Amino acid sequence: MSRGVTARLFVAAELPLWVREWLTEWARRVADVSPGRRGGMRVLPVQSLHLTLCFLGSRPVGEIAALAAAVGSYEGTACELRLGAPLWLPARRPRALAVEVRDCEGELARVQSDLSETLVRAGSWEPERRRFRAHITLLRIGRGVYAPRGSRGDRAPAAPAPLPATPGLEFAPEAIVLYRSWLDADGATYEPLARNELVPAGR
Repeated sequence: MSRGVTARLFVAAELPLWVREWLTEWARRVADVSPGRRGGMRVLPVQSLHLTLCFLGSRPVGEIAALAAAVGSYEGTACELRLGAPLWLPARRPRALAVEVRDCEGELARVQSDLSETLVRAGSWEPERRRFRAHITLLRIGRGVYAPRGSRGDRAPAAPAPLPATPGLEFAPEAIVLYRSWLDADGATYEPLARNELVPAGR
């Protein structure tokens, strides 16, 4: 295999199936209340939903084994989380719709920090400097579907419509997974490379 071959990688918390199914249905309702814009919105399939903990970016394929071993050796405990408010990302010119994840006890932030340190020791990856913001992306938006008023052109697209309410569902991630992201014309698909079950809280 060529030395220059890379893989787009990230580590994410795996969500319970019932949470992913509910979120997918909610995202479909959002697309339905955005008349004239459905064609520019792509609701992500149930199997694609995840909570990214560490985005590794393009890494040499030779690092995959060490990163997979690091994920497999990580000892973490499942933490109770709650779905929060919807988020247009970025807020000024949205390209995605997500739902924030509330980590009231700070446990998820500690998992993310400890996991980052574990992955740093496994290879040459350096964590992002920006603060970790837990969220689940549900829907991708095409270019030009939404733009701020006053941008180039007199007829900038309207702002996003009001969103259906998101109830404060509570759940615990079931595992952490190292994924490889494959990009094509239809979007991204995610291949699991290593999976590590989280220990239920209280055990």
